[in-house]
Amino acid sequence: MTKVFLTGATGYIGGDALATIVAQHPEFTYSVLVRDSDKAEQVKAQYPNVQIVLGNLNDSSILERESAAADIVLHTADASDHVGAAKAIAAGLVAGHSKEKPGYWLHTGGTGILTFDDTDKNQYGNRSDKIYNDWEGVDELLNLPDHAFHRNVDQLVLEAGAKHADVLKLALVCPPTIYGKGRGPVSGRGRQVYELAKVTLQLKKGPIIGAGQSIWNNVHVHDLSDVYALLVDAAVAGRTDPGLWGADAYYLTENGEHIWGELAQSTAEAAAKLGYIPERKTEAFDLESAKKYAGFESVSWGLNSRGRAQRARKILGWQPSRPSLLAELPEIVRSEWERLQK
Repeated sequence: MTKVFLTGATGYIGGDALATIVAQHPEFTYSVLVRDSDKAEQVKAQYPNVQIVLGNLNDSSILERESAAADIVLHTADASDHVGAAKAIAAGLVAGHSKEKPGYWLHTGGTGILTFDDTDKNQYGNRSDKIYNDWEGVDELLNLPDHAFHRNVDQLVLEAGAKHADVLKLALVCPPTIYGKGRGPVSGRGRQVYELAKVTLQLKKGPIIGAGQSIWNNVHVHDLSDVYALLVDAAVAGRTDPGLWGADAYYLTENGEHIWGELAQSTAEAAAKLGYIPERKTEAFDLESAKKYAGFESVSWGLNSRGRAQRARKILGWQPSRPSLLAELPEIVRSEWERLQK
């Protein structure tokens, strides 16, 4: 019986991925890492048959043990930035598997890795025409600057996938801005756009960083979960298609893009139409001022992160089909309004 070990079940990405995979494969055995007993009870309420592993990402021995015992590891909890967890998962997969029975690692990165040029130049809100892609242009992704955001963990993961290619089958999934209601047991809320909506409601105007021309990809959380589910199916089937696994198996998971300034305008318009703010209004902010309201999330509103997700479409037959970000925006604003009333 296939065993899946998942980190981040109480989070937005991991919770929705778990919902998708359990629905498609109730016959699998699942173990999930959860930090505390209260959240564990919420997970068990939705998934009575899931095994709870109490611990956190600093518990290397637990991560190694569970990764060694699992056929598939789906790592979503702070996966793009926690070095220790990545090392422990790699060690466990290598220790517990063989060429005859490899372990599969579905690692979650993030397209913040593509923003280094803006941050190097200390420029925010300007448009970039640079577009990466994960198929013909994968070599460029594999050779991004060492100081790029998330790059240290990506390197560690990719090196493990190269060094132990026979034993450890790697897929590095890089989501951009994620939106849509998550179906997980605890968190169903995204970050960047949700914080934008929250700040718009608080200030009664949409915040724009600089000229507001920076561009970022987006994907619906359900479409993102389909990528994980398709990779799980490929692992169970023992597929070995070229480019499916390994040190160049970068999966950019976008289904469109938005201009941050236009999104701020649309968010204010949605809030005004719903009667939450008096009028559609925006205001330009410098980065430091915006950070006072939304912290690190506001930084992304001034950065460019553009890519094309060809790999999942070509190899996995991924066909994202959920509503667009603009179509979901009124519901995002409504959900943030309700959160602020609590």
